[in-house]
Order: sequence, then structure tokens, then C-alpha cells
Amino acid sequence: MIDKSHEDFETNVRETKRVVEAAHAVGVTVEAELGRLAGIEEHVAVDEKDALLTNPEEARVFMERTGADYLAVAIGTSHGAYKGKGRPFIDHPRLERIAALVPAPLVLHGASAVPPELVERFRAAGGEIGEATGIHPEDIRKAISLGIAKINTDTDLRLAFTALIRETLGKNPKEFDPRKYLGPAREAVKEVVKSRMELFGSAGKP
Repeated sequence: MIDKSHEDFETNVRETKRVVEAAHAVGVTVEAELGRLAGIEEHVAVDEKDALLTNPEEARVFMERTGADYLAVAIGTSHGAYKGKGRPFIDHPRLERIAALVPAPLVLHGASAVPPELVERFRAAGGEIGEATGIHPEDIRKAISLGIAKINTDTDLRLAFTALIRETLGKNPKEFDPRKYLGPAREAVKEVVKSRMELFGSAGKP
């Protein structure tokens, strides 16, 4: 994975191509990124006004010039637990245009659902979190139907893991054996993974 989407187009092309050449020389595939997501990216806050949606024609040129194997696109998703108010707008027509021009598999970052039940469980266990919102399941299904082949999910896993650790330690304040609170946390993560696989349509597939 190389992400130079915060750089100008030519720098992104040059640096991505350099990584692709080195990786392909040893049989490693490369995921690149074009467009910039709002939220926290590489530990730096990206304001919504600074987020740039992927330009379909630029995506075609970018992939032709870099030779990257996968392309992460920006179509309205964002990193973290705060993806806007209400239901975030996902630019499906833009994705459809990109998919028509780019034959490589497309990737969606910042696509966590941030389920309300996980948010409430986190709060109930003493966690502090604002008005968190995620990407609607129907928007994910539609994006998959339009060409998204890989989806990154991180925030949901963090929420589940941390909520269960908080719950376990809250009920047993004297507990200091990591095995006693990491076990339940792992199980919570497993449940999130299962639900995401079912949503993505990848459950039961090799």
C-alpha cells in the first residue's frame, strides 16, 4: 500500500510508480490511492473542505502510468467514527464512471458502519465518543455492485474491542490478567468481522 494522495498528481504518479517497480520486481502487488478522504489520515486531520473525490479520467491515467494493481478511491467515505451528520452521501455515479475506465480492482477506505449499538455499548462502559456516524449498509452493497472489490474496516473493530475491554474491567476492577479481558474483546471483534463478511457477500467464500 502506498498513499501519496496528499501530494499533487504528478508526485503521486512518480512515487507510486517507483514503489510499483520495486514491488513487482519481487512479486508483490501494490494498492495505490487517488483522491483524499476526510477524517484522520496518517495521524493528520483532513478537513472535509480539503477532501478531494477521485476524478474518473485522472484515475484512468494514474493507473496506466503507475501500473498499480489496486486503486483506493474517494467517493464520499471518510476515516474515523465521525463521517458527517445523518447518512453520509456516497457518490455512486462517480464510482460507476471510475469502474468503467479502470479495469483494476477498486478499494474503499473509511467504510466502517459505526453501528449505534456498538457506540452505545462503548458509552455504557464509560467511553466518551461524540455523535458518531458510519456508512449505511445499502451504500456499501451498491458500491460493491458497482466495482468495489476490497473494503477497509477499522473503526468498528476498535469500538468493539475497546468496549469489551471496558466492560470486562468495569465489572472486575481487580482484574489484571490480560487473558481475561482480551479474550472477550477478540470475540467481539470476531462478531463484527462476521457481520461485515455477510454484508460484503464474502461469507463462506475462499
